[in-house]
Parts: sequence; C-alpha cells; structure tokens
Amino acid sequence: MKYISTRGQAPALNFEEVLLTGLAPDGGLYVPETLPTFSQEEIASWSGLSYTDLAFKIVQPFIGDCIPADDLKVIIDDTYVDFRHPSIAPLVQLDKNEWVLELFQGPTLAFKDFALQLLGRLLDYVLERRHQKVVIMGATSGDTGSAAIQGCKRCSNIDIFILHPYQRVSDVQRRQMTTVLADNIHNIAVKGNFDDCQSMVKASFNDKSFLPEDRQLVAVNSINWARIMAQIVYYFYASLSLGGPLRPVAFSVPTGNFGDIYAGYLASKMGLPIDQLVVATNTNDILHRCISDNDFAKHDLVHTLSPSMDIVISSNFERLLFDCYGRDGAAIKDLMTRFQTEDVTLTDAAFANVRSLFDSCKVDDEKTVKTIADVYNTQEYLLDPHSAIGVEAARKVRRRKDIPMITLATAHPAKFPEAVMKAGYPHEPELPHHMASLFDDEERCTVLDNDLSAVQEFVVGNITA
Repeated sequence: MKYISTRGQAPALNFEEVLLTGLAPDGGLYVPETLPTFSQEEIASWSGLSYTDLAFKIVQPFIGDCIPADDLKVIIDDTYVDFRHPSIAPLVQLDKNEWVLELFQGPTLAFKDFALQLLGRLLDYVLERRHQKVVIMGATSGDTGSAAIQGCKRCSNIDIFILHPYQRVSDVQRRQMTTVLADNIHNIAVKGNFDDCQSMVKASFNDKSFLPEDRQLVAVNSINWARIMAQIVYYFYASLSLGGPLRPVAFSVPTGNFGDIYAGYLASKMGLPIDQLVVATNTNDILHRCISDNDFAKHDLVHTLSPSMDIVISSNFERLLFDCYGRDGAAIKDLMTRFQTEDVTLTDAAFANVRSLFDSCKVDDEKTVKTIADVYNTQEYLLDPHSAIGVEAARKVRRRKDIPMITLATAHPAKFPEAVMKAGYPHEPELPHHMASLFDDEERCTVLDNDLSAVQEFVVGNITA
C-alpha cells in the first residue's frame, strides 16, 4: 500500500516510510492512496474474534509486505498485554441502545494507549531492523504525552521530547509523564497553550535542520498515520459486539484534533455499517462550527474542564477535507495556507460533503458537569468530562433510537477530579491499583518559554540514544 500527501506535492511512501516521516515534506498529512474494503460477509465472519485477532485482520492490509505477517501478529499480541480488562475495549450499557465503549483500560487510562502502545512496538521493530536512531517530538494536551512515553520508553533507539502547556494539564496527566525517569525521556512544559506546543512540533517537522545529521524526527501525535490505523479497530470491535454488521450502529466521539473520529469515518468507508458519526466538542468548537455553519475560523482558546479537547486547530480535519475536496491536493494547500492568516469557509460542494457525513454538538462546562451528575445519579456510572461531552452530544443530535448509539469513553474519571467533584461526586475518584504511588513518585520536567529556538536547543542538547 502507498500513502500520499493531502497537499499533493510529496512523494508517495510505503508504510515503513510513512511510520518514520510524520508530516509530509509539503506540509500535508499522509493518507492511504486507496483504502482496503471488506464485504459484509467477511466482517460478519469476524464475530467472536479476540481484540488482537480482529486488529490483525484490519491493520495488516495497511502495512502490506513491510512487516511479515507472523512478525506483525506477535507485535499486535504484545501490544495489549498491559490492558486491565480482558476484552481490551469493554462496552457498558447506560440505557436502551445507549452504550459507552471504555477505551481507558490501558496503562495510562486513556484511549491513546490503543494507538501508542502499537506505535511504540512498530517503531521498536523497524528501528532495530534498520539500525537507526530517531528523535520523537510530540505535543500533548494531556493524554498523548503519557501514552507516548509508556509506549516508547523501552526503545533504546529513541529520544523522546514531549511538550505540554505549562499548568494546563491535570495533575494526574502531568505526573503520568513526569514520573517516568529515564535518560531518553524529556518532558517540556511550555509557557503557552496546546496549540503553541503543536505549532512548535509542526515547525520542527517542516524544518529539521536543527537536528544532528544522523537523527530523524518522528511524530507520535495523531499526524502519524499508524495512530489513525490502530484506532479503526475498536469501531469494528464495538459494532461486532452489538450485532454488526447485520445492523448499523452510531458513534459519538469527544474530539479536539479529529483523529479519533476520523478513524470512525475510515471504518465506514471500509465497509462497516455506521448510521451516524457525532462530533462532540467543548467550548473550543471549531469542528462544530464548521460542520454546522461552515464557519472554519480560529477563535481564541478557552480553558475548560475537558482540557484534552482544548484545541483551536484540529490537525486531522485536513485528512477529511482532502476527501471532501475530491482529493484535490492543490485546493487543500490553498485552503490550509489561507487558514493560517484569515477566516475561511469551505466550498459549497465540500461543505455539503462534510454535512452528509457528520453531525456535531458543542457542550459547555456547565452541561458537562450536569451530564456527569445525571449519569452517576441514574446509572451509578462515573464519566470523565470528555466522555460526558460525548454522551450529551449523542443525546442531543441522535437520529435513531432503534439502533445502538455508542459513545467513546476516552479517559478514566480519576484523571479529571476537578470536573467529577464539581458534579457532586463526594471525593476524588480513585486511581487504579497500578497507579497508587503516582503522587509519591519523583517528577522530572523542564519549564521553557514559548519560544521555538529555546525548545529546539533543549532537544539538541539532550539527545542521548
């Protein structure tokens, strides 16, 4: 399988190359040239497969002959051994045809473990085979950083530098990153917001000249195709668990960077019967505004009780727009260039394509807290604030009540005690047993100004692999 850039001016790459590349040289994001598709009969035959066996069926076509099938199966089997629940992604019923898919059973209690545990093992395999050392540079609004560190920490061929907004992530999120003490792991707290961190990472990928000649820069943010690929699996898994593909299902996805719900869109394109995809946002609602009103303008960032979604620029939305613009790379390049400096709208045709694929809803902090309280009081089920946004959005814009609506529960409530306690929960939700010592462990973190050169100098000065 080959991968092409959304901006149309970069060479096509195979999976191994795209795994190590991140942003395309033209500033675009890599997507498959063609998608694998599965018949309803083939999908139905997967009913009853374990999560790892299903993952192999879905992931293998994207990798092709870059990794032998037997080796890939071992990698996937090893990826999910540290997940706490035997089904990996359990479903919990809230009401008639209303479910949550618990994606927080991994080692860092967030959905990003699904992709980053796999990504770390894929990098391990490829770098060992190539005898290559790389620098990982990533930005996090809270969850990506810890998942990346846990997924990649054991690889001796990697130096990891994770940027997070200073004092803008929860204490649990911060400590999950800063208490992993290893010579190749570096946490940088940037005096800015997530978009500042993300902009620095993108700028570094656009101009890698600051790095030594023998080092390549690798992305762990959702611009890395391997992350999207891994997330497709749990859409199939949830559907099959509830009678798919013989009946359609719907999904509501709390999202800021659009990567998680883009995976659901791809699952639909690959043959999974999905009746509705709901984009659930907090007050930072560029996705909702674009989908509902064709308002694709940047607004100032607002800090909310759901900090992992406090994002103004949704990077992966470009991947969807590439399809909605008929895979016209020149049009995407023009749109995204203008987006940096002016308010833009989509063409009528592209906007119609977006509207035909998605519904959306914005949920503010007040409603988020109320939803946590309502669900806990009626079902005794505790949602984190991001998952609560997904549940509320699903209830507001749901098209059909005769098919299952599945909200992706993206994080454990213990990661966000402020929101949970505002909802009336009597104490801070407890961390799982394996994290009991988190608040006693030593932290290591470097605070830097919101300055690209300062961050890049720190990176170069701390390469040890």
